[in-house]
Amino acid sequence: MTHEAVLQLVRDRFGIDGQSRELPSERDQNFLISSEDGDFVLKVTRREEEEWIRAQNGLLDFLADKQLDFETPQVRRSLDGETLLDVEGDEGWQVRLLEFVPGRVMAHARPFSPVLLGSLGCAVAQLDHALAEFESPAFKRDFFWDLARSGSVVEEHISAISDPERRGIVEYFLQLFREQTEPALQNFSTSIIYNDANDYNVLVDGCGPDADRIAGLVDFGDAVETCTVFDLAVAIAYAVLEDPDPLGVACHVVAGYHKERELGALEIQHLFVLVAMRLCTSVSISAARTASAEGNSYHVVSEGPAWNTLRELRTIGLEYAVCRIRQACGHPAHTKAAALNQWLAERKGKFGFVLEALSKDAESVVLDLRAGGSHLSGLRNTTDVSEVTPRLFGVMADAGAKLGIGRYGESRSIYGTQEYRPRGRTVDNWRTVHLGIDLFVVAKTPVCAPFDAKIESVQWNEGDQDYGPTVILRHSLGEGGAEFFTLYGHLDPDTLTLVSAGQAVKQGQRIGWVGNAPDNGGWPPHLHFQILVDLFHWEGTYPGVASSADSSFWLEVCPDPNLILDLPVDCGPLEEASTDDLVAERHKRLSPSLTTSYSKPLKIVQGIGTYLYDHLGRPYLDCINNVCHVGHCNPTVVDAIHRQALSLNTNTRYLHEKIIEYSKRLCATLPDPLEVCFFVNSGSEANELALRLARAFTGNSETIVVDGAYHGNTGGLIEISPYKFDGPGGEGALSHVHKLAMPDLYRGEYRDPKTAAGAHMDAVDRLIEHLAPVAPTFICESILSCGGQIPLPPEYLQRVYSAVRDVGGVCIADEVQVGFGRVGDTFWAFELQRVVPDIVTMGKPMGNGHPVAAVVTTREVADALDTGMEYFNTFGGNPVSCAAALAVLDVIESEGLQQRAADVGAHLKKELEGLRERFEIVGDVRGHGLFLGLELVTDRASQEPAAHGAKWIVEFAKDRGVLLSTDGPLQNVIKIKPSMTFSKSDADFVVLVLDLALAANPLSAPESVV
Repeated sequence: MTHEAVLQLVRDRFGIDGQSRELPSERDQNFLISSEDGDFVLKVTRREEEEWIRAQNGLLDFLADKQLDFETPQVRRSLDGETLLDVEGDEGWQVRLLEFVPGRVMAHARPFSPVLLGSLGCAVAQLDHALAEFESPAFKRDFFWDLARSGSVVEEHISAISDPERRGIVEYFLQLFREQTEPALQNFSTSIIYNDANDYNVLVDGCGPDADRIAGLVDFGDAVETCTVFDLAVAIAYAVLEDPDPLGVACHVVAGYHKERELGALEIQHLFVLVAMRLCTSVSISAARTASAEGNSYHVVSEGPAWNTLRELRTIGLEYAVCRIRQACGHPAHTKAAALNQWLAERKGKFGFVLEALSKDAESVVLDLRAGGSHLSGLRNTTDVSEVTPRLFGVMADAGAKLGIGRYGESRSIYGTQEYRPRGRTVDNWRTVHLGIDLFVVAKTPVCAPFDAKIESVQWNEGDQDYGPTVILRHSLGEGGAEFFTLYGHLDPDTLTLVSAGQAVKQGQRIGWVGNAPDNGGWPPHLHFQILVDLFHWEGTYPGVASSADSSFWLEVCPDPNLILDLPVDCGPLEEASTDDLVAERHKRLSPSLTTSYSKPLKIVQGIGTYLYDHLGRPYLDCINNVCHVGHCNPTVVDAIHRQALSLNTNTRYLHEKIIEYSKRLCATLPDPLEVCFFVNSGSEANELALRLARAFTGNSETIVVDGAYHGNTGGLIEISPYKFDGPGGEGALSHVHKLAMPDLYRGEYRDPKTAAGAHMDAVDRLIEHLAPVAPTFICESILSCGGQIPLPPEYLQRVYSAVRDVGGVCIADEVQVGFGRVGDTFWAFELQRVVPDIVTMGKPMGNGHPVAAVVTTREVADALDTGMEYFNTFGGNPVSCAAALAVLDVIESEGLQQRAADVGAHLKKELEGLRERFEIVGDVRGHGLFLGLELVTDRASQEPAAHGAKWIVEFAKDRGVLLSTDGPLQNVIKIKPSMTFSKSDADFVVLVLDLALAANPLSAPESVV
């Protein structure tokens, strides 16, 4: 039908005036009708389908009376009460009108949050419950997309798949279906099901992480009477598309479904194969249609993602998938786990020890290898054997112990290779939870079987941070009992010649030796001992570390190894306060004005270089903590603080050399005549003192500030910070504080550079004339931080400084965030403007986060403070603080960090500008060195700020291990100001995650249609 015919039909037969837009469809035609009466969908169908369409209408009418947590289409009757109308002039077609279901298609809400996936499962289960009461003979049909037919459908079309690898994947799942699942279908419960919960038929509220509820289900044209669980399988098949953890996604959907409709044992057993067969059906049909040129874009919309997902599913063992799904339903993950635990507990003390040279009660020390744990703290790299080995064996020597014990179930940050931390996934997928017990002993210590067994496998896993030579033993729970396994990792290569697969071994028999780096995967000498309920499909490469998301499953199928080792110490994970407990205590003990970052606050326990680690050992690339200027817990700085604290820390009323030494080195980085130093404890103190100096010099408190600026948290600084006094809870500017417009080259008065500079200087001149004859103080960040990472226009400070100084005023450069080489091209950001301030302020980056800051000024300004009132700061410039600050200068110089900021910053900015070319939401990329910002807009022409989009992206990035934040008066600027140790690979990771976020962000996606 044409749009004109559609509009006339709905006007004449339904009394609706509106506009029409054709929607994509596999069959027939669909039109979106927009009118003052609401939105509708006109569906055009063939007359020969009349009986089937009337049956669908009956199903929709039935659902309209059900109390569902989501909406379904409702049939709109014509003016004469009809639900299905003939198309006049064309006997072959009929139409019906459905009320439009509002919402965003789920496909545009990727990546799906666990909450949304659970809601999807609940929605499908609610629908299945409702339809269980509905009967209609029209749905007892032989339908192409009924999963019961998938075996024959795939066999019919598989010849069109020419790629051998792809065909092999489909053949694998087809065989599983034919041999195992298809014969069991006769025992499944049946009902009429929706059968089409694909991500373009499911509607959601919100978008991205904000999309947490299913709002509606549309298009019931694939409904059929068949096995009820097929509805869940279809929903999962579309939900897992393109996700790198399809089984994890499936389990979230299953958990939601099971809460509403309990899955039976047979359904759990075969669900994984049914999901795969839905995808196999789709790709087989698509291949056949492509080969015959019958396909259209609707047919193949999911073909590429479906192949990627099938390839991932093929790597997952069937029994493992079943166990994961079983646990998602609240059942024990493995049927053998309880029996194994009981069997081992009953035999406690009867097993031999796994280390030949030691007894179970040998002198030992339990090592704290947790993220942030005491025994690995202070190391630059916790995966560097040259650092870790002497540290751990030193702890053992201090304790007089020959045996060091690494805990079971402990969350660690030491797993550093890509295998443990796959990029592109959420931090929940990064493997950090230890599944065995580590026994640290000298290399070549013999390893023995704890009781009779058979060698299951002997394998050398040669990858960095892998097991090295590994032995797995097969055991049985008594004569004819169920089997389980024990794993021995990090062995010596000679083990490979001592034992072989299939060999029987007796209790106490030697099966290998503890290996040394690098043969054992590059780890310190130790034995990794682990119990396995089931090998699943891993053979000799069984996981020894689990992700936090999957840890409950893995800790169940890998029971506590101390059931066999029987060590006389607690080898389990240490109890720690949960994030929920800390949030509750924080609310009780701290001011509510002290907020936390992110919707789900992080519990950070460790920092190393450019990374922070949470309590589960999960790493986060820190892109916002510029205070740790030379990297978190920089060993040089930590060592300098430690050594000085061992000898002296006192106030500056006593002479000490470090304050003089640091003053000389600091002033050497500054231009003349900046030569007098004052030391304080924070950037806020520095700016407060700078104001005091300036006002002593000028004799008044009149202060000129830049709009959007923030200079500190003291009462006096809040008064000169528009970011605060014009923000929530602020009371506006006091009479002595005068604002200049923000010199923003992207928006505002500076948007047109041809006229902006002159107009702005006219405003400066008028303001100074208004203040005359009073000499004002002008304070300005050398790059505006809270203003939105805004570099100042060329010569901006030259012009303002000149005008202020012409009337005797003082100019302060706030370098708290941008100094010490951060901008790359110069050591101080004010040097980019080719000016020399009267006063420069610095903050805690000068001590890498240690509470030390400074004010440096001219002799003339400094003398103005000498009024007879003593200036004293108890701990400003104390020996420990100066030692920290000196170490920071040493690291900047020795590691070439200023040049790194220039090189890495230029590389990162170029990559970010590439994102701007690809994504309309990125309005501007700006900054210098490692002080950058992305301004996000919903529309480039109007520059409407995308504050919600910026917040969305920050949360998305956090979930993938990158810490970002928003800034700017409109909160639509993503700021990037990492430590100076930031590398090009770090920069590339940020760009990768931002690329994923911008691609997923609905503001940069095409307009969704239903």
